[in-house]
Parts: sequence; structure tokens; C-alpha cells
Amino acid sequence: MDKKSLRKMMGEKLQTLDRFRYEQMSYEIGKSLVDTEEWKEAKTVALTVSRFPEVDTWQLIRKGWDQSKRVVVPKCHAETKQMTFRQIHSFTNLEHSFFGLFEPKEHETDAVSKEEIDLVIVPGLLYNRAGYRVGFGGGYYDRFLKDYRGYTISLAFSFQLIDHLPHEEYDIPVGKMITEKEIIRT
Repeated sequence: MDKKSLRKMMGEKLQTLDRFRYEQMSYEIGKSLVDTEEWKEAKTVALTVSRFPEVDTWQLIRKGWDQSKRVVVPKCHAETKQMTFRQIHSFTNLEHSFFGLFEPKEHETDAVSKEEIDLVIVPGLLYNRAGYRVGFGGGYYDRFLKDYRGYTISLAFSFQLIDHLPHEEYDIPVGKMITEKEIIRT
């Protein structure tokens, strides 16, 4: 299957996830993440603000704040297809943007350079055990990660892992993947 067909198939499968299972699996994934050395060592963590049925990151943002981490979230710049990260101190620093994403309000947040980010939680729809992913189709993360030197981890429900995943030479695999069942080092 091509990436477009895979995105459609997984999007439909994610929509069938009941809220109870979603909450429990998200909790287990989040608990595993905060127990990793990457999370423990990170002073600055980059996360997207999830929308159901993506693995819940709201709990992780709160956990980061509780642990005095600097939490940064992406701001997509559609005109350049680039992404920057901005520090948020509160969920009120967010606004709805294109495609229904939650992004930081630029006038209320400070930009944080790529070099200051210790850990990036990389979103996606499908993954393989080598750390390659199919994202949402914008290519923002692949462009951002091209010269990123910190840790990368993806969070996924176990059914989002598939054996054969098409990837291009410019696709950047993540260093670790966490599901509700296991941690995969790639």
C-alpha cells in the first residue's frame, strides 16, 4: 500500500478506538515514557498537543511542567513548510490553527531553538520496528529532524506498528518507540 492508502486505513482504525481503551493505553505509554532516561535527562521536551485519537500528550505536558521541564510545542509555517517550537507555560497559550491543530500563540510564547531541545516526541500514524513512520503528510518533522542532534521518541498504540512501511531516503527514523506493550529501541 502507498502512504496515502495507509494513512486512510489507520485513520479509520483509530476512529474505532473506544475512549476507555484509548485512555488506558495512553496512560501506559505515558508512564513508560517518563520512566525513560531520555525523559529524565531532558530539560527541554518538544511535544505536539494531541487530538483524539492520537496518543494523549496533554498528560505528558502536565507531567513536564510538574517536573520543571521546559515544554515546547510546534508552530507550523505553511508558507515555508517549516516548523518552529515555542515554550508554553499554560494551555491558555494555545490556539486552534489550520487542520484543527493546537499551536502556541506567538504573541504569548517564546521561540526555542532546535539546539536547546533535548527530546522530541515525534508524532505519526503508522510505524515500523526500525523507527520509520508515516506522518500526516506535511513533511514538517522530517525537515525539522534532518539536522537535529537530540533524542527522538515516538508514542504509538501497538496496532499502529506494521511490518512493511514505505519510506523515502529523506525519512528520518526515531531512536525509540513506545507502545502500551513495549519499548522498541531502533
